[in-house]
Amino acid sequence: MTTEKKKVMIVYASYGEGHIQVSNALKERFEREAGCEVSLVDLFAEAYPRLNELTKYIYIKSYTLFPKLYGWSYYSTREMRDDTWFSAWFHGWGTGKLKQILERERPDAVVNTFPTLAMPELRRRRGVAIPIFNVLTDYVMHARWIHPHIDRYYVATDDLRAAMTAVGVPEHRIRVTGIPLKSAFRPVERSEALYAKYDLDPARRTVLIMAGSYGVLQGLRDVCDALAALPGVQLAVVCGKNESLYASMRDIAGRRPNVKVFGFMKEMHELMSLAETMVTKPGGITLTEAIQCELPVVLLRPVPGQERDNAEYLASRGAAYVAGNDAEVLEAVRSLMERPDRRRLAVRAMAALKRAHSAERIVQDILEAMDALRSESVFTEERRRVSSERYS
Repeated sequence: MTTEKKKVMIVYASYGEGHIQVSNALKERFEREAGCEVSLVDLFAEAYPRLNELTKYIYIKSYTLFPKLYGWSYYSTREMRDDTWFSAWFHGWGTGKLKQILERERPDAVVNTFPTLAMPELRRRRGVAIPIFNVLTDYVMHARWIHPHIDRYYVATDDLRAAMTAVGVPEHRIRVTGIPLKSAFRPVERSEALYAKYDLDPARRTVLIMAGSYGVLQGLRDVCDALAALPGVQLAVVCGKNESLYASMRDIAGRRPNVKVFGFMKEMHELMSLAETMVTKPGGITLTEAIQCELPVVLLRPVPGQERDNAEYLASRGAAYVAGNDAEVLEAVRSLMERPDRRRLAVRAMAALKRAHSAERIVQDILEAMDALRSESVFTEERRRVSSERYS
């Protein structure tokens, strides 16, 4: 006799690499640890393919051309209530396509790794009896993650849990697990072979500079020129998928032998393990990776929105420096390199934020909650029958 596999549907969006990485980390754990069948659904891309491409383009360009516009849209909805006509309209985007996908996939649970609330909105409107879980991918609260028909939330910190309970989310629905990373991401020991792999000098101290997956960190050339002039320092510059930035940085590397340039990297844990500090943009996943490596970070010109809020939160905990210009970057890096006491404090703050085995803990809790929720009155046999016959 065989037991039918549980089916889990992970709903994500391809705005930035972070949500995809979290989704893949959870998928890996569901499949490997629990033998689940897992489907990944980019809901907005399936529902509105042309609009999705346009908004992705605007999202990427917002970092360089109009960051205040993105910030306005983010902050204007940060405290949005879930019981207004606007929120019902906003959250309803994609519900038509979602009903078709549910009919196709027939999942036992839905996990959101992006603040898309079509699934809980569908439950509110139609009583679709499928457990819903949200895995938050930033260190700050935003109303777009919150909905009364979410069964459980998985968050990065105790502070975020407190912020959510303050706006009415029941505490028993929140788990502090940390943000999940792929299983291969873990600090490694420094060795001559590892330095040689990246053509780095073990006698120099390494500053890692990450431009983000799309290579949108502004003013990188000037920052690199200034940092490369520090005595006893070498730079490892990761340009992401931005080929023009990669070519530009290769020009600098040609003039400065202590600058090494890389494109899109899959083994960031190795470079982070070799680094003394990192200069980057404050995406939730990048920060989580730095926290796992206890790597102090300098956050350069964070754009308005979740990245600026992430930066301010880590700075408030002593785990990061926020730099608004090149001079502040140089001063922060020099301080971390030349003041062991300051670096120790930053490392200690990073260690306090670390949560081990986040993906495993989330998957295990979801599996247990799926069985418990199915037995509650909200998931009656009648509602299961209705939801399996029609999602409309």
